[in-house]
Amino acid sequence: MSNPVPEPLPTPTSEIPVPEPHPVSETLPAPEPHSVSETHPVSEPHPVSEPHPAPERHPVDEPLSVDELLERVRSGLDRIGPREAFDAAAQGALLVDIRYAALRKRDGLIPGALVVERNELEWRLDPQGSHRAPEATGHGLRTVVICNEGYASSLAAASLRQLGLYRATDLIGGFQAWRAAGLPVDRP
Repeated sequence: MSNPVPEPLPTPTSEIPVPEPHPVSETLPAPEPHSVSETHPVSEPHPVSEPHPAPERHPVDEPLSVDELLERVRSGLDRIGPREAFDAAAQGALLVDIRYAALRKRDGLIPGALVVERNELEWRLDPQGSHRAPEATGHGLRTVVICNEGYASSLAAASLRQLGLYRATDLIGGFQAWRAAGLPVDRP
């Protein structure tokens, strides 16, 4: 048995009726063509209908405790003691005191140390920055960061290294170790 061949469809013998045009549409002018980019550029999403994508998140290792962070940061620093810091300053190193004002007022200052609040440190010591201190002479400057007890200074020195101050380090024990070693302190 062979496949049957379909018969051709019959052709209509009468015309399909076309509806009459609506009287209002004949009196309205045709809309003018316009480009979508003239009114809503494609590159700018509509603020309501198209929300901005969430910022890209960078993968991070497991969260660290502050003690773990401190240990990691310190492993990359050549931390020095009070006597070494004193000798380094005598050879041209920049001592940077980041203690807050109340501690400086209470305990005194290290003679010759540059006082820079912690929240200004990177701006004041970046040799290429527009807000740099005159003492921030170059990326090779030996810089010893000093806080009260030698904790915040480690994190600060690591931050300076990220700015390219590759010789930045901190004082083990901070200002309290400096004073306990009998090194010079200007009393308030």
